[in-house]
Amino acid sequence: MALEQEIKAQLAQYLELLESDIVFNVSSNDSENSKKLVAFVQEIVEMSPRLTMQNKQLKRTPSFAVDTKDQVSGIEFAGIPLGHEFTSLVLAILQVSGRAPKIDAKLVKQIKEIKQELNFETFVSLSCHNCPDVVQALNIMSVLNPQISHTMIEGSMFKDEAEAKGIMAVPAVLLNGEEFVNGRTNIEDLLEKIVGPQDNSDLENKEPFDVLVVGGGPAGASAAIYAARKGIRTGIVTDNFGGQPLETQTIENIIGTKSTEGTQFMALVEDHVNEYNVDIIKNAKASAIKKADLVELTLENGTTLTSKTVVLATGARWRNLGIPGEQEFKNKGVAYCPHCDGPMFEGKDVAVVGGGNSGIEAAIDLAGLANHVTVLEFMPELKADQVLQERLYSLKNVTVLKNVQTKEISGDGKVETITYLDRKTNEETTLSLQGVFILIGLQPNTEWLNDSLECTKIGEIIVDKYGATNMPGVYAAGDCTDSAYKQIIISMGSGATAALGAFDYIIRNY
Repeated sequence: MALEQEIKAQLAQYLELLESDIVFNVSSNDSENSKKLVAFVQEIVEMSPRLTMQNKQLKRTPSFAVDTKDQVSGIEFAGIPLGHEFTSLVLAILQVSGRAPKIDAKLVKQIKEIKQELNFETFVSLSCHNCPDVVQALNIMSVLNPQISHTMIEGSMFKDEAEAKGIMAVPAVLLNGEEFVNGRTNIEDLLEKIVGPQDNSDLENKEPFDVLVVGGGPAGASAAIYAARKGIRTGIVTDNFGGQPLETQTIENIIGTKSTEGTQFMALVEDHVNEYNVDIIKNAKASAIKKADLVELTLENGTTLTSKTVVLATGARWRNLGIPGEQEFKNKGVAYCPHCDGPMFEGKDVAVVGGGNSGIEAAIDLAGLANHVTVLEFMPELKADQVLQERLYSLKNVTVLKNVQTKEISGDGKVETITYLDRKTNEETTLSLQGVFILIGLQPNTEWLNDSLECTKIGEIIVDKYGATNMPGVYAAGDCTDSAYKQIIISMGSGATAALGAFDYIIRNY
């Protein structure tokens, strides 16, 4: 198999950074998949004299391990890590060779102190933009601690194993053969799940901030940059840097950038934030806010941070249907990301709940994989753009049901049926299927405010033209507010507005 020339050129630059020789231990047989994997590894090996390949029987075939001549790293790839996982392979090669992972020293110490044997396996799809973060995090742990091993498993190549283990959503992580975690996560969350909560005693002694931003998405990043550029003490509190764009496959409406992926875009944004003196507190969630002499922000771990001003940019998440079966079958047939989980439903019957742009885009994507797609829309007409509707109706394996209310998702251990009500005839119908994708819009992440701020009936924070809320010194920006439109570029603009509003507040009050 031939790698694209652009990819080979980039890889060649990275291979110049190798600090020791790498051995690819390959497990193969006479199957077509094995031949493809061997050709893939061979092509990489031919690019550097510091790379070699040899045969070795591994747990899965076809697969390969990334080792040095003297040491087994514990990192294996079962399948061909192309697509979003190619970066995971490149980083693994560099880190196994001796290049230090770019993570906080406190995390490195935690990983090295783990004493128990941990064998991780992560099922992925190559179109999943959330999977690499998990794969790369677990690979780092394997590099830093010989007690830890990790195998990336490409779900479509090991489809029978995935089905036998009930894997219906990715990334799906197993620890010592048992289900460990599903969905997007980061190295901080994984460590907390392994060794318990981090020591946050250092947070107790934080000096008051001038501007404290809550949220690490586009609005929060923009607010932090604008505040930091004023030369004032700026901090960010976030559970995971990146926000909603991490769930976005392709972005084509950032002015000046014709096309990018959500993960790539937010990686650049995070790098931009890091150019400034911003104190980023990760893996932390806010639980309460109040105004005293300063604004007091309480975190879920019990720590209270203080600041002259706070910018809330907590974003939004996919809205749930709130019907029986939705939570019970999450990751067992109920999904929210067609790009990540779509390949797990190849040749199967699925439903998409939601007739807006996201729902119809999902239905179009899934139609190329699934046997049949049924779209269920609550309103009498679809809300998606006309061009998307025209594309949808041109597909022969798609059925569109409008003016229907989704009532229940049922099954025995996994999704088997969905029941809907025709709102005109009041007739209930049950469809047999294997997957349900729910895309019915966004819900603001504001439940934790507990009426401390004025919000709309759906929980959006009400702000004025400066981004100010009804609490003095507290501002808000992005998808958690009552902004008319929810777009990345609009969120970034509102983050800048809120930061400038907060700076003006400081000038006038301190």
